[in-house]
Amino acid sequence: MTGHLPRTVRSDARDNRARILDSARAVFGEEGLSAPMREVARHAGVGPATLYRHFPTKQDLIVETFAEQRRACHAAVSDALADSDPWHGFRSLVERICELHAHSRGFADAFMREFPEAMDFAADRERTLRAVAELARRAQESGRLRPGFVVDDLILMLMAHRGLQDTPRAARITASRRFAAYVIEAFRAVPEEGAPAPLPPAPRLQLTHSPSTP
Repeated sequence: MTGHLPRTVRSDARDNRARILDSARAVFGEEGLSAPMREVARHAGVGPATLYRHFPTKQDLIVETFAEQRRACHAAVSDALADSDPWHGFRSLVERICELHAHSRGFADAFMREFPEAMDFAADRERTLRAVAELARRAQESGRLRPGFVVDDLILMLMAHRGLQDTPRAARITASRRFAAYVIEAFRAVPEEGAPAPLPPAPRLQLTHSPSTP
């Protein structure tokens, strides 16, 4: 009977680790990286000691939590650079970055330097910005991208995109796609011939109002 104990312990440890990561994706995804570790532990149904046994630091947890998003970001950069049409590559990279950021406030926080200890994300960000600079050069040479575009314009775009994080998740995704479509049109050197491509329906956004003081 005791021969089965190590396997059971390993299985329980794997289950705990999986629950912690699922909870971290949910908590950091909605609340951002400012959410405390104890909230992740509570959401996962484990004690703080169990959480820290698997992830000794918050940085360790964040890197593992967003491993899939980082792989998706790497793929987006590689696909865009390999595209034979530089303008299409540029557009697809902007769209996919917005999509990744819209799905997770935590990933957007890490990418946009809200958690400076996450050095892995700093490398991802620099790789992405270098790709944008190269794609922009090619797209400008093709005459499709505005001559005045600079990489800082993408940073400004992502800073504005962060404002969508306060909307409900379903509306946020749709709003993000509309936002990306409008920004891409603003970056275009000349309007497309004919009618512009239709955008997704606009979500109904709920505005919050502070109670009026008597």
